[in-house]
Amino acid sequence: MSPPDTSNSTSEGEAGETDPWFLLNNSMGLHTPGFHTDITKHIGVQITLIAAYSLIILLGLMGNALVIYMIIRYRNMRTVTNFFIANLALADLLVDTLCLPFTLVYTLLDEWKFGAVLCHMVPFAQALSVHVSILTLTVIALERYRCIVFHLGRRLTWHSSFLIMTLTWTMSAILAAPLAIFREYRHEEIPSINLRISVCSEKWPHGTSRDGVIYSLSMLLLQYILPLAIISYAYICIWVKLKNHISPSTRSDSIRRRKKTTKMLALVVVVFAICWLPFHVFQLASDLDLVLRFKEYKLIYTVFHIIAMGSTFANPVLYGWMNKNYRNGFLMVFRCEDKPDAFHPEGSFRTRSLRRLTLNGRNGGHPPTAV
Repeated sequence: MSPPDTSNSTSEGEAGETDPWFLLNNSMGLHTPGFHTDITKHIGVQITLIAAYSLIILLGLMGNALVIYMIIRYRNMRTVTNFFIANLALADLLVDTLCLPFTLVYTLLDEWKFGAVLCHMVPFAQALSVHVSILTLTVIALERYRCIVFHLGRRLTWHSSFLIMTLTWTMSAILAAPLAIFREYRHEEIPSINLRISVCSEKWPHGTSRDGVIYSLSMLLLQYILPLAIISYAYICIWVKLKNHISPSTRSDSIRRRKKTTKMLALVVVVFAICWLPFHVFQLASDLDLVLRFKEYKLIYTVFHIIAMGSTFANPVLYGWMNKNYRNGFLMVFRCEDKPDAFHPEGSFRTRSLRRLTLNGRNGGHPPTAV
């Protein structure tokens, strides 16, 4: 996946002439110079874009920061699943702080004002975040598949979960590295209107778009199609298992919580997939030079990017809506209260300790709670 960069070259020898930012702003001599063909220059459109990006940044920062705070602050929230959820929130915070503000300014000004270092870092950070998010969602699905479908009582330990998260970030950084390496910060001269602007764009080897297309196709497979196929299979198996599960009445509450948690996590994946699908398709079409000469290319690209970025604040909303612990936690923060007892012990470590108490006959014979 390439971050919001619409300045890819599409064929050898045409690196400047096919730059869509310039096509839409008529600044390379292909049309009469002027901004009248770029609808994103209209004040109403710019106000709408500023409002949309600002809302996403605000909700994303507040929601994801609250999620991480609750997991750190309250002991009963420190479960393996919640650690992975915190990892998701951290990845979304990276986008909200390091990507969206710069992307908005670049979209409005058509000029990169932030220098060479951020030219390489911003697209890398966005790609890194998306990779971390989808890999973490995959890990969550596989962990729950392993525990629920195969009835494995022993879940991941803290050390194992943090090791997996470290590997997730490392693998994601490797996959996102080409967007930082094959990047160019340059100054464009536009003699027809006596203008010199700074541009941040992809620059693949050999001056062609072939490598960019190969990378986009690879990322579409590795970052979207393959993980979603694995996640879908895992959650379908989990849902079938829980739906057909027959347990004593003493375990009905545990099964009900598992169903609710699984439904919430599956919905997180669905929202992620829906948000990113238009952007992935349009990005691929751009790399294949199928849509670059659309009159409203830049606006369409920006709208799809906003939809994709909506996923950065959607998760906390889903947690608050579908999970009682997160809902109680959010309300406590807004009310400036501190009631640790409001959280239900739904985690793996709490579960294991309770299981040991039950086996030793010190828990009144009641089975442990689990998620």
